[in-house]
Amino acid sequence: MSKGDLDPITVEIIQSSLQAACDEMFIAMRKTAMSAIIYEVLDFGTAVTDSKGEIAASGAGIPAFIAMCDKAVQAVIKKFDESEINPGDVFATNDPYNGGVTHLNDVIVVMPVFSGNERIAWTANIAHWPDLGGMAPGGISADATEIFQEGLQLPVIKMIEQGKPIQSVIDIIIANSRVPQYTEGDMWSAIASIRVGEKRILDIASKYGKDVFTQSVDLFMDYGEQTSLDALKKLPAGKYHGEDLLDDGRKIQVEVTISEKEVIIDLRNNPEQDKGPNNASYDGTVVSAQMAFKALTSGDFVCNAGTFRPLKVLCDEGSMFNPTRPAAQGIYYETDIRSYDLIWKTLSSLNPDKTAAGSFASICGTFMGGKHPDTGATFIIIEPQIGGWGAYPGSDGMNANFSAFHGDTFNTPAEISEARHGVYVDQMRLNDSEGGEGKFAGGKGLVMDYRIRSKDAWITAAYTRSKTLPWPLEGGNEGSANYIEVIRKDGKIEKYSVVTGLSLDPEDVVRIHTGNGGGYGDPKKRDKKLIENDLLNEYITTEQAEKNYNYKK
Repeated sequence: MSKGDLDPITVEIIQSSLQAACDEMFIAMRKTAMSAIIYEVLDFGTAVTDSKGEIAASGAGIPAFIAMCDKAVQAVIKKFDESEINPGDVFATNDPYNGGVTHLNDVIVVMPVFSGNERIAWTANIAHWPDLGGMAPGGISADATEIFQEGLQLPVIKMIEQGKPIQSVIDIIIANSRVPQYTEGDMWSAIASIRVGEKRILDIASKYGKDVFTQSVDLFMDYGEQTSLDALKKLPAGKYHGEDLLDDGRKIQVEVTISEKEVIIDLRNNPEQDKGPNNASYDGTVVSAQMAFKALTSGDFVCNAGTFRPLKVLCDEGSMFNPTRPAAQGIYYETDIRSYDLIWKTLSSLNPDKTAAGSFASICGTFMGGKHPDTGATFIIIEPQIGGWGAYPGSDGMNANFSAFHGDTFNTPAEISEARHGVYVDQMRLNDSEGGEGKFAGGKGLVMDYRIRSKDAWITAAYTRSKTLPWPLEGGNEGSANYIEVIRKDGKIEKYSVVTGLSLDPEDVVRIHTGNGGGYGDPKKRDKKLIENDLLNEYITTEQAEKNYNYKK
């Protein structure tokens, strides 16, 4: 039977079944993981690939994570001989230079799925594990200058062979964690997740036959490609140039070429690789481009490898978007959100009626830890923060939402933070600082206080858009900055956007500030009823209304 002979209803059922399998993998991880960054924030992703490592279906979670799973599978296929890949095997990588894509805390585990003697698919899971060593607790350090300082590297290794754990490998992983109980629990949770996926895929292949299964996967990828090509025909062809500034003053740029057959995202001629950890692997840069491409072409269509066939990404080797070993990559996520944001800003003119102003556009990753004051156990808080999105024609921006990079994730409830970690959450409110005013206002960021309870606590953070603010459109005002304040118990206030292992004492307060999105349109043209609603909701003060909107009762 050829692909042309397949019943389209059967193809759709198989694709939906694969999607359901990914969702079940996702639930299995969420229900069994030990770390709050996984079971509350949902800082992980699940996927199924075809036998060659091409994405076939994906689960919920971080959208950027999904497109990283195929790179890991392909790295396994490249490294291991076919005779070394057998049913029941589980492989792992976290090496951004070797299939790991991101940073060392994000571990990808994959396993082949065999029907009889034939490999028909792979299942994959990527999740942020809380600690795998490195020079700073949690593995993230703004001071790292090479990847060796960032933790244990897993350069595409086999950790389970034909269903039997390779205990020496597992022992090495656990021994390199400051929180071994959490690391081990998250590891087995990830393995359980991909095993669930294997079972469901075998059920599908058994029901419809492996040939129909594999051909259906191929056909749906072709459909994904055609969906993207159809969308490209509706876009204005041409070259689009965009620029932005990093907080340190360096310029980044992109040229996007759109035709009926492809999109070329050219990120060449950008800054050299960072001497610190602000680098993103080429694969990570590709993923950022894929997110922008998908939003542009097929935001309402399922994600598979075919979707991205018309996309080409160019980067100079040795740049911040394609560094060479052993450059550190611990804070890759801020570089990835910078490239995504740059691409999106550049393409905003393609759909001016729906284009939004700039958002807070930072992961605002916040890492805190110490000894729990009640139990003495080591705790590590890993918390991406929510912020304001840009306004767009006809509407204010969204308040307190995750960046486009993080997607379908959640903040940690205060009750979980207080119960599991040595902190109190004294407040969590919308950011009432100035910024983002316009005919339509940018969404509000967040202000949140962590009050420290334990001795010898610490904080590490790296926020971007602390100086280069979210851009406005059509005469609106810029958004506001991302930063943290450390309010010492004596009242002294210290302000940071980047800090590593800063010591904290009991009763010190870490105050998170995430930015307001950019405004759209002249603030003086804002509807009076909207201004009064802002006042009623305490989004702005009367003084701010008078200053920015010329408001008078």
